[in-house]
Amino acid sequence: MKLISTIVMFSSLFAATAFAAPVSINGAGATFPYPLYTKWFSEFQKVDADAQINYQSLGSGAGIRQLQEKTVDFGASDAPMTDEQMAKSTSPVVHLPTVLGAVVVTYNLPGIPKGLKLNGAVIADIYLGTITKWNDPKIVALNAGSKLPELPILSVHRSDGSGTTGIFTDYLAKVSPEWKAGPGQGTSVNWKGGLGGKGNEGVTGIVKQSPGAIGYVELIYAENNALPYAAIENAAKVFTLPSTKTVAAAAAGALKTIPADFRVSITNAAGKDAYPISGFTYILVYSTLPKEKGAKIIHFLKWAMADGQKFAEPLFYAPLPKELAKKVEAKIATLTLQ
Repeated sequence: MKLISTIVMFSSLFAATAFAAPVSINGAGATFPYPLYTKWFSEFQKVDADAQINYQSLGSGAGIRQLQEKTVDFGASDAPMTDEQMAKSTSPVVHLPTVLGAVVVTYNLPGIPKGLKLNGAVIADIYLGTITKWNDPKIVALNAGSKLPELPILSVHRSDGSGTTGIFTDYLAKVSPEWKAGPGQGTSVNWKGGLGGKGNEGVTGIVKQSPGAIGYVELIYAENNALPYAAIENAAKVFTLPSTKTVAAAAAGALKTIPADFRVSITNAAGKDAYPISGFTYILVYSTLPKEKGAKIIHFLKWAMADGQKFAEPLFYAPLPKELAKKVEAKIATLTLQ
């Protein structure tokens, strides 16, 4: 009898283990970090096979909205939530920076390679509709020696609520009084003409198919589509190409004064090596999480701050500075389960 009881006990344990349902975790939001998050979720499942993380790349605005509506377990945004958005949330929301990225100004100009020089005033004038042709004297003056075509400019922007737009317009509002007084800063603004594309993917597709087009996307989207991108004049008056190093340089100054909730802008940062259209991207979670899913989310977030960071640079993102990653780990430790 004892042997039979032992067999039954082990059979029950095996069955419970073999048929344990995986924990499904749903997230939505930013397209900016989507290539990296796809890699992260795949790699994390090798660490925790029971965690199935499903992510919809819908744009930061949708990520914030779905988190507030509690239709997802976490949101993702490149732009921090505003005070107004935070106040409307029924539970406290925690911002967790994951990596840094560059919003690049990409273009489709036959014969003009990567490195066209642009400054904030010119980019703003293009998107305001003041500069309409590529051989405009203001662009020519920045690019001595380049033969710019007499080609109409087609400005391409995001049609959806977007953290990429939030970073881009935050930069323009800092460097152009006309932009600040006009469309201003936000994840959605009133554009002065041009075409809208959904997601970084949509903007990339329009630029790639349209000679004369200019758009703004996360660096990996330009790299993966072999699209050239501009060297942008930074606050030190140096024309800087986006890279993981120049993005990290933009973040360096912010580390000294970064607020406890991590909601910070690093566009137009000081420093000769800083790329001026840089930003953090965030995962957004409630401070109190449901027990089973919450435990998996916390495990993933801890992994992302440690082992996950090594996947950033190969996909053209800058890993968090170690000092900041430790602060984020401390914030993760404050999350509670119910």
